[in-house]
Amino acid sequence: MFDSFLLAFTALFSIVNPIAMALIFSQVTAERSPKERAQLATLVAVYSAIVMLTALWAGSYVLNFFGISLAALRIAGGFVVAERAWALLSAPEAHEARKQEQAAPAEEAGESDVGESAFFPLTIPFTTGPGTISVAIALGATRPRGSEGLTEFFIGVSAAALAIALLIWLSYRSADRLVALLGHTRARVLTRLFAFLLFCVGVQILLTGLLDAFPVLAAAR
Repeated sequence: MFDSFLLAFTALFSIVNPIAMALIFSQVTAERSPKERAQLATLVAVYSAIVMLTALWAGSYVLNFFGISLAALRIAGGFVVAERAWALLSAPEAHEARKQEQAAPAEEAGESDVGESAFFPLTIPFTTGPGTISVAIALGATRPRGSEGLTEFFIGVSAAALAIALLIWLSYRSADRLVALLGHTRARVLTRLFAFLLFCVGVQILLTGLLDAFPVLAAAR
């Protein structure tokens, strides 16, 4: 259970990066009142938890329903996770610029649509977009083959998703203080550090898929 939690927490934290995203959240919600910003932080955290849990629990089963094998899912998921980690590692400023653009509609929204802007664009695609969903589905594909350990696995990854949602809430609620404490330079250092860990997670998922698809490789180890 702890291993599943650690794997999922590292991967989800790296792709969501709530600390760095809080810096942009602070900018795009600067014109809103403190009460509205607190409401947005709470709603985004709740919606993000729902998105991550749904992808973790159901994503791989949906793909399997369409005839995609677990090995193929792991190989494809590993590629996606590694590719997104490499993009974060090599050009975090481009990632920040894209996130700024995605969150722009929330900056222009009026006071009466806090709930609507909390889901779009601040949850999807800003906080838990396609990248996060892809990573969550890839993590779900690492579940044990049999029933043994399956419950512990889903408890571990679900706890990780809820922990990330809690961090999103704390980071967005404390966005102004994080801006003053970290700034963009330190945030980019953290982004690169966790992006490297995410890259390693992607490679590990890919290798697991290859060993599943080609048992001869596992026998040769």
